Amino acid sequence: MTLRVVLADDQAVVREGLVTLLGLLPGIEVVGAAADGVQALELVAEHQPDVLLVDLRMPNRDGVETTELVRAQHPKTEVVVLTTYADDDSLLAALKAGARGFLTKDADADAIVRALRSAAAGQSTVDGALQQRLVAAATSHAPVRTKELEGLTAREVEVLRLIAAGLSNTEIARTLVVSEATVKTHVNHLFSKAGLRDRAQAVAFAYRAGIAE
Repeated sequence: MTLRVVLADDQAVVREGLVTLLGLLPGIEVVGAAADGVQALELVAEHQPDVLLVDLRMPNRDGVETTELVRAQHPKTEVVVLTTYADDDSLLAALKAGARGFLTKDADADAIVRALRSAAAGQSTVDGALQQRLVAAATSHAPVRTKELEGLTAREVEVLRLIAAGLSNTEIARTLVVSEATVKTHVNHLFSKAGLRDRAQAVAFAYRAGIAE
């Protein structure tokens, strides 16, 4: 299935480079390219893409606000955010706004495709370096929310800790010596109780709650 993408970046060189790069990749179709957040929202409304690939820092409307509006007005369009090391303060805001994936601007073609396809499938993608920065942002800007753990079972807390350690459901099942179906049940209950949308939010939540190192 062809993945339809709108991308937004105010830097013409970056924007045109991404259009060229994505146009060369099989199964990816760039249906629009925007120079700012306002234009990005217009293109999403017009084309209804599977994914919006959006820069965090843009004029007129930044990536955080654009993400929030796209997720509210066009929930079938997922959002993957492009960041630089100067954007750390905006990472957590983008996550809260509904971003599904995070990529640095120096990400290679394979990483971009994985992030876009994962987002379209409703899965989060955060590479190792960005995950550390996301966690740092969460722990420096938000209070510990240990009280929220009171509604979780001991097993759900254990699953949360393993998610924060980067383990997949299969690896968690192997670690806890249970079936993968059982792990999925725990994950679903955990996400529902804690109000989490995806594993990226779960990682941040675990660090804020002080149960991950």
